[in-house]
Amino acid sequence: MPQLNPSPWFAILLFSWLVFLTIMITKTLSHTFNNEPNPATTKKPELTPWNWPWY
Repeated sequence: MPQLNPSPWFAILLFSWLVFLTIMITKTLSHTFNNEPNPATTKKPELTPWNWPWY
């Protein structure tokens, strides 16, 4: 049964993962966004309580 011989298929699997990890990951990580997010302000919003009469 030649399907049980892992020699050629294991080499193809390792080579394909090697290509994936070296080429595709570097292309994905080098992607830059068009609109970089601005840092959030540290100023907290001023909260005012509601003065609704609930009776």
